[in-house]
Amino acid sequence: MPSRPLPPLSVVALLVAAANAHGAGSGLGLKLDPSLSTPALENDEGLPVFVDANEIRGRLERDVEARGSARFRTRDKRLFADWLLYQVEPDEVEAVGNVRLERNNGDVLEGSRLKLNLQTEQGYLQEPTFHLGVQNARGDAKELLFVGENRYRVDHGRYTTCGPGDDDWYLRARDLNLDRNANVGTAYDASVVFFNQPILYTPWMDFPLSDERKSGFLSPTLGTSGKSGAEFSIPYYWNIAPNRDATITPHIMSKRGLMIGNEFRYLEPGMRGTARFEALPDDKVQGDDRWAAYLLHTQTWGPWSLYANLQRVSDNDYFRDLSTQIHATSKILLPREGMASRAGSLGSTGQWILSGFVQRWQTLQDPRAPITPPYNRWPQLTLDTVNYDVLNTDVAFNSSYTHFEHPTLVNGRRLVAYPSIALPLQTPYAYVKPKLGLHYTRYDLDQVSATAQDANRSVPIFSAEGGLAFERNTNIGGRDYLHTLEPKVFYVYVPFRDQSRLPNFDSALSDINFASIYNENQFAGQDRINDANQLTLGVQSRLIDPQTGIEQLRVGFAQRFYFQDQQVTVPGVPARSGKGSDILAALSGRIARSLIAEIGMQYSSELNETQRFAVGARYQPDVGKVLNLGYRFTRHVLENVDLSAQWPIARGWSGVGRMNYSLRDGRIAEGLAGIEYNGGCWVLRVVHHNVAVGKGDSSRSIFLQLELNGVARVGSNPLDVLRQNIAGYTKINEPQGSALPPLR
Repeated sequence: MPSRPLPPLSVVALLVAAANAHGAGSGLGLKLDPSLSTPALENDEGLPVFVDANEIRGRLERDVEARGSARFRTRDKRLFADWLLYQVEPDEVEAVGNVRLERNNGDVLEGSRLKLNLQTEQGYLQEPTFHLGVQNARGDAKELLFVGENRYRVDHGRYTTCGPGDDDWYLRARDLNLDRNANVGTAYDASVVFFNQPILYTPWMDFPLSDERKSGFLSPTLGTSGKSGAEFSIPYYWNIAPNRDATITPHIMSKRGLMIGNEFRYLEPGMRGTARFEALPDDKVQGDDRWAAYLLHTQTWGPWSLYANLQRVSDNDYFRDLSTQIHATSKILLPREGMASRAGSLGSTGQWILSGFVQRWQTLQDPRAPITPPYNRWPQLTLDTVNYDVLNTDVAFNSSYTHFEHPTLVNGRRLVAYPSIALPLQTPYAYVKPKLGLHYTRYDLDQVSATAQDANRSVPIFSAEGGLAFERNTNIGGRDYLHTLEPKVFYVYVPFRDQSRLPNFDSALSDINFASIYNENQFAGQDRINDANQLTLGVQSRLIDPQTGIEQLRVGFAQRFYFQDQQVTVPGVPARSGKGSDILAALSGRIARSLIAEIGMQYSSELNETQRFAVGARYQPDVGKVLNLGYRFTRHVLENVDLSAQWPIARGWSGVGRMNYSLRDGRIAEGLAGIEYNGGCWVLRVVHHNVAVGKGDSSRSIFLQLELNGVARVGSNPLDVLRQNIAGYTKINEPQGSALPPLR
């Protein structure tokens, strides 16, 4: 039966008759919707299907043909073409001329001819161009095959995340599979083309179509260093489960050989952790097997909290020789420690904490600057309690038992018990807190000598802390502030006890700062308790935004005054002289919207000279614009100038750099210089990094990276180095906001 044009109402009647003839199982029904100017169809599930065009033809029970600005709509698709044909029984649509298919997931596909089965989601699109609704991805090909719901197979196609009309780079592949369900793209016989020049070929690669984690090879990295030569690595990311993953990294170094690294991360109910391991069999330079291991684990086990931090390397020079992913807490001292702790309540106003701790150290010695290793603790048990309401007093008890081990120094055990009672008195504008305690220590040594003997020590400690808080509203520069003035006084009295024959397992002179100047004991650790008759005076003033509570400015001063000479010391440190400590002064705050700064000084009034001085400032007016300035001075120890920046220098170009220069040693402790270019859909980074790794020794690295947005990073990755060296650094192709972070 030949097809012929029908007016819209006749088409409706024709299709209704066809539907009635087939019955409910026909798969297609038709109803007239008076609110629409086009026929409204329904499938088996009662979901509407719309067809509209300048001219519509139909053949009874078989198909609908639309010509001229044809439109076909279902729940999740919209199809536009010059001509289209919808066939009822196979539930299939065919379209020719200016074909455009839009899907609810944001995908848009265009071509010259389309055929698609709506049930199986299989078909083809000729001469396609496509735009995926993720990562601004687009591409073209000879032909695109529909191979299932939200899955495409592209024949001899191109793929890029550059915008329309911008083909700076693209991925060219013989066969390209785009799985929008798994959000993974897979390319076979693929090349990366950058400004019309192939720069990378791979027989197979996959890449994410979203920010979700997916298993697969990550971008390879290339680099060079003076100690290891040319370096190449290609990590494999294994998404084991939503709460577990691993990254396995073969790392080839031309001078040394093949290193295999692995990082495993886990997040389970009540526990989490990271484990890393690297192995370099038969280092060609050193001739030995070399390795590094790291584990950080935290866990809640019933009422107990568990913690482990295990780090170890094969030799003293591991960090100085090798580029590594092991982020040790120190490159000199590597801990192996674990702790189990449990807390409980003492009525409604008190609590207790019981913990067990073991700790051993690996000391990485530099023959040019050897150090004495610290003591191992094997084990340490502590019990701390506090009750804040015992006849209006605060009652506390701190205790510990520690077994100290050392390969060359005296070994022994130490028991500490420190009960105390305090009487807090407070009003809205003032407080006073007198406190009295008794510090008891018992030593049991394995080797007794003239300077280390078994002994008991009992030291009474009295302290009293008090302060005032004044507030007023003020206006500065047209802005309202809450202005505070907070003077503070702290008195300590500790009688002298001869401690010269006691061992020194862990005590050292504390650095004086705004926290330690208000401590009862000027020594860290438990082996030395200072004799004291002293008074600390301090004051701070703050400007606070009353609307947000944000502190805009803080200034503070503090000094300790001694009423008697010092008698208790630690080995190698002379007794202090003078009647007052160094003066501490500090100023910090947000000077302007984009500028924050801080200044700290420690000044000796007795010697009439500055002992320590530090100044830091950060100017960050926008994302990708940051300037950092720092200066640190410690008399007879260090004097460093630290400058770092990330700043645009031309359209698309940014400079990055850092110089931490030691004025005392006359050399760069750490330096970095580089440039970045943001091409919109790609970023190029070139960075040179130089860091001192030992006395008279340094390590140099060059990073060259091309980042193709959403697909790959080619070259060596400098991002971690940039973040560590430039406070406030942000990726120029992924701005994170303009809020100023605190100074480091």
